Amino acid sequence: AWRVLESGGSELDAVERGCGQCEIDQCDGSVGYGGSPDESGETTLDAMIMDGNTMEVGAVADLRRVKNAIGVARKVIEYTKHTLLVGESASLFAVKMGFPYEDLTTQKSLSLYSEWLNQSCQPNYWKNVVPDSSKSCGPYKRREEVTSKEEQTSSQRSVHNHDTIGMVVVGVSGTVASGTSTNGAVHKIPGRVGDSPIAGAGSYADSTAGGAAATGDGDIMMRFLPSYQAVEYMRMGTDPTVACQKVISRIKKYAPKFFGAIICANTTGSYGAACNKIPGLTQFHFMVSSPLLSRPTEQVVDCI
Repeated sequence: AWRVLESGGSELDAVERGCGQCEIDQCDGSVGYGGSPDESGETTLDAMIMDGNTMEVGAVADLRRVKNAIGVARKVIEYTKHTLLVGESASLFAVKMGFPYEDLTTQKSLSLYSEWLNQSCQPNYWKNVVPDSSKSCGPYKRREEVTSKEEQTSSQRSVHNHDTIGMVVVGVSGTVASGTSTNGAVHKIPGRVGDSPIAGAGSYADSTAGGAAATGDGDIMMRFLPSYQAVEYMRMGTDPTVACQKVISRIKKYAPKFFGAIICANTTGSYGAACNKIPGLTQFHFMVSSPLLSRPTEQVVDCI
């Protein structure tokens, strides 16, 4: 992404190239093809890209058989008046845009899936169903009596499974773009969409204030629009680190054990990050490139 900016590319170009490289590299196994198989063993992708000048967003969710999800999301901005395309229809759009159909399954994702089946489909994302989803595989049916209390267990995601590449790019004139790409939660229920492709949740960019991107337990985090909230805090003059911390603290009131982190950058190039402190996640690592640094540098924050 930084090389694209240095060679005169736009902020959107940088986001697309940076996130796209992570799709190729299969970052963390949680971005791109061959990772996070759903309940039926299929890998599907979510991505979004946002232009902080025009406030345009392009996003795809539950994208199947197309590897370059962030590239398809960019085409949604460029060739449609829409914001979000999903599922099989998003794949058909991608083919019209010149992207090839490819198998997103790999030996690794197949073995992940078969191991999960052998462990009686544990863990999974069902509740209030029969047979008991904590002990056996489906097919499940709804239980007549619904228990309203959702068990507050520690998130199934971990520090080794960030679930997303999130990126904020601030240009030399303060122009902001942001983006995300992910293959979502491992063993998700087919059709599940997390926070990543949702504007204001997975990421948000506004060239009058700044940009933010979130990672972690999207099912919880998307309910709070953390990226939008962080940008609004920065608009009010809040330091990026404090803006990130305030967002995490807000979610924490409702879900103390959630796994999640957020990065924030304002239009002057100041940046920060914050994460929720839980067992297995006491620090959050993120990468920064800027004219003040001789090379891309890993930064670390202590979780709160």
